[in-house]
Amino acid sequence: MLELPEPRSTHQLTTFDRRTGVKVMMVEPGESRIVGEATGPGYLARLWLTFPGWFWAHWEPDRLVDQQILKNLIIRIHVDGSPEPQIAAPVADLFGIGLGRVQNFSSLWIGMSSGGFYLALPMPFHESLRIEVDNRDPEQRVDLFLNALYQRAALGSDVPTLHAAFSTGRHRGDEPLELADIHGTGRYVGCTLSCQAEPRNYLGFLEAPEHIWIDGADDAQIVGTGMEDYFLGGWYFREGPFTGPEHGLPVKNALDSAVAMYRFHNRDAIWFQSRLRMAFVNPWSQDRVRPYAHSSVAFYYLDRPTPVPTVANIASLDCWYRTSSTDHQSWP
Repeated sequence: MLELPEPRSTHQLTTFDRRTGVKVMMVEPGESRIVGEATGPGYLARLWLTFPGWFWAHWEPDRLVDQQILKNLIIRIHVDGSPEPQIAAPVADLFGIGLGRVQNFSSLWIGMSSGGFYLALPMPFHESLRIEVDNRDPEQRVDLFLNALYQRAALGSDVPTLHAAFSTGRHRGDEPLELADIHGTGRYVGCTLSCQAEPRNYLGFLEAPEHIWIDGADDAQIVGTGMEDYFLGGWYFREGPFTGPEHGLPVKNALDSAVAMYRFHNRDAIWFQSRLRMAFVNPWSQDRVRPYAHSSVAFYYLDRPTPVPTVANIASLDCWYRTSSTDHQSWP
């Protein structure tokens, strides 16, 4: 994914306070907090976190259970003193479960490990790194457990910066689903993408192949054959969920018209010098398609820290037509 020099020393940012013995950071509704800061040069090697609220907490039995907290807790990471973040996304989407339906899976770069969430894409920083959390939930307090292991290393000036850009929205069906519009010099290395159609038992949005425009070209240089084909599946993911080291389908519910997918590019990363735009475009006419919603995170490296789009307001984060939770079902 990214060649980096040998570490000189290993360090960690954590919510565990050795002075008090308290392992958790409390983040109240509407509150933003800095979890940890580091100075460089070096790189973040692995980020892990967890918190209750999306499942029944037996030690606090009257506590609200609502998986929307997975969408309402935002992770932001700033590199090299940038006032705007290079990573900004809800927990659910950053770790590959944008539908808010927890499903265990492990890939090389992201995963959901039976209660814990991890990100292992290396994130270099030359001067500084700052991790923040933003609790946008109006009701739920977040009891955050977090460990971020980073390596101090001598980085060359040409080592790029990881970015993670979130997007979400509802679509008529024939409109392009724009996954990324990136300006700068770098490489696109993958995404998480979750989709749900408004009607039940409909997966026609998977007919939309990827279109990738590189460096301002009028015509897409890369055009696929279908959305599930881009995620290395086929026939509307005929055999159901699967997970692999660099691509997978943690969730497929055909009756609920819902899928959650991820794909990472390693040697097949897509390089660009000035701009990359990627969208899924359905070739079907409007009378053959149905409305659907999506949420996604695009991962890419750029030669310098660049702001990613601001995460939308809380109303737009709740884009799904139907939701389900770990400990009970709710179908509006």
